[in-house]
Amino acid sequence: MDNLVRRYGWGLTWTFIGLTVFWMAILVILPDFTMLESSFRPYLPVVDVGGPKDFYSFNNYSQILGNDVDWSMFGVHVQFPARMKVFVLTLLYSAVVTFITFVLAYPLSYYLAKIASPKTLPTLFLLLFVPLWVSEVLRSFAWYIILTLKGPLNEFLIAIGVLSTEIRWIDGYSPVIVTLVYTYVLFMLFPLYNAMQSLDNNQIEAANDLGAPSWRIHWRVILPHAKPGIASGAVMVFMLSAGSLLVPAILNSTTGNWFTQTIQSIMLEQQDWNTGAAFAFMLLLACTLVVSLAMRVFGVKLSDIAK
Repeated sequence: MDNLVRRYGWGLTWTFIGLTVFWMAILVILPDFTMLESSFRPYLPVVDVGGPKDFYSFNNYSQILGNDVDWSMFGVHVQFPARMKVFVLTLLYSAVVTFITFVLAYPLSYYLAKIASPKTLPTLFLLLFVPLWVSEVLRSFAWYIILTLKGPLNEFLIAIGVLSTEIRWIDGYSPVIVTLVYTYVLFMLFPLYNAMQSLDNNQIEAANDLGAPSWRIHWRVILPHAKPGIASGAVMVFMLSAGSLLVPAILNSTTGNWFTQTIQSIMLEQQDWNTGAAFAFMLLLACTLVVSLAMRVFGVKLSDIAK
């Protein structure tokens, strides 16, 4: 607070504080509390709102447990609620997307932070930023065109002799995962790059001088130092993937529904905003728990992620 006052004066300091409070209270906290309150109330006609039928219960939440379907897990067939299955798979595949983005972003971020020359960095960053100039909708449609049955990917693989006939790539969750990785990989790359850039090169040189192999240097020196960047990137990628709607809506198949699509269907098609609010709050709560667990595993705090 004192640093802000000395740097910007009281006027700008209170302006910053006011805008922050407005953002958090009006655009984050109030909508979440409204959603939470609505999630415990039944969906009723306007004339019945506030009447004897309008009472608080967990009925909206219990709707996720209906309509059992067959689900095969590791060769074992079980009966599982259809909406709960979509909910679990959304969280699972969001974690898969997060892991794949880390695997792809880690070597590239290390190259940018420790190997690439300062002269080439602006050009490399420009090439990385170019995809962000195109909207997420267009990027998703581009992947849809690439992965269609008669699309460029099948045509190319058949032309070089890898395939003898077309493969239906848009099936299940695979196309959604591929597109989410492509869309959000930079949200993992830049936190990793910032964390690695702050690592003193002398530590890496010392480990080399002591005879440590490359994999041990990464495991014992670079990865521990990059934990805040890993946690920050994982939080952003996981939350964005679990809450994505455009990508699953464009690239999903009948066997690859995302939980956000279930929420949208309940709210817009069934016009049951209360049940949709309950499902949305469950997704928010589950994502918060997963993120909290990841922070505990990495041993980082919110202050470390915010750096």
